Amino acid sequence: MIRPFVKKIYNEHKWFKILFKFPKKIFDFYRFRIVDEKRVIYNNFYKFQGYQLNLENPKTFNEKIQWLKLNDRTPLHTQCADKYMVRDYVAQKVGEQYLIPLVFHTEDVSQLTMDKLPDYPVIIKTNHDSGNYVIVRDKKQFDLNAVRNKMRAAMKKNYYYHTKEWQYKNIKPRVVVEKLLMQKGGSIPYDYKVHCIHGKVEMISVDLHRGTKEHRRNWYDINWQRLPFDWASILDGVKTVQSDIDIEKPNCLDEMVLLSEKISSSFKYARVDWYEVESKLYFGEITFHHDSGFQPIEPNEWDLKIGAKLKLQ
Repeated sequence: MIRPFVKKIYNEHKWFKILFKFPKKIFDFYRFRIVDEKRVIYNNFYKFQGYQLNLENPKTFNEKIQWLKLNDRTPLHTQCADKYMVRDYVAQKVGEQYLIPLVFHTEDVSQLTMDKLPDYPVIIKTNHDSGNYVIVRDKKQFDLNAVRNKMRAAMKKNYYYHTKEWQYKNIKPRVVVEKLLMQKGGSIPYDYKVHCIHGKVEMISVDLHRGTKEHRRNWYDINWQRLPFDWASILDGVKTVQSDIDIEKPNCLDEMVLLSEKISSSFKYARVDWYEVESKLYFGEITFHHDSGFQPIEPNEWDLKIGAKLKLQ
């Protein structure tokens, strides 16, 4: 009960934040920069999974993701984790026609100006982390300075130190502006996350009602049949278990599977994200450690079953 109470005070009272700002910085520096990365991974794994991580003989898929974090590191991982540099890799593998139209990119936030933004909707994001983005549907109706401040703060952070996912460590931060993909009615298209093991698609996840209390996540095989497990995130207090509502099979499913296998062929495990707009596919991003491997796959037998497909040596 003490921890939620302190957190509530911290979030609601400005003076409390100011008082503890310096000690918090020291503590964060210690836990993110000083503590050995393997120890951080062991601690977080036990915290979220509820059992001790075995890196000597990993069995579950989540255990093997932790092994990959520590042992599967190449410059290509860094390039493909970079939301800007990955565009070259994807263009080479499957063609630039699958890339979301690029509007602008810069390493200097001050270069993000109104004249650089088009009159159509865009998404402004950073290339080196996760979750830092702003959707701009009308450039006359948004606060440019607020967006600059958000991007500037994000560019000062190194995502590796928070997750110990090495591929993010050496990415040179930049701001990327892309055309906002929308369906005919103006809604954001589904985000299909295609999970590939040794260059073969094993499962596809799709989220429904993102950003609401009804947020759910469905899992399918390559034939668009439901898979009987949950690999759920906890987002804003909502556990994203499977929904009773089914999602219609995407028109481009076969093409999505084929392209994902081409893109993921260089990696032991990779999640390749796609958007489908009016029966046309657009590449989203590549992720190498889904949810950092800290969210349980339930029932556990599926964590073991999927884990058996991933060969580490």
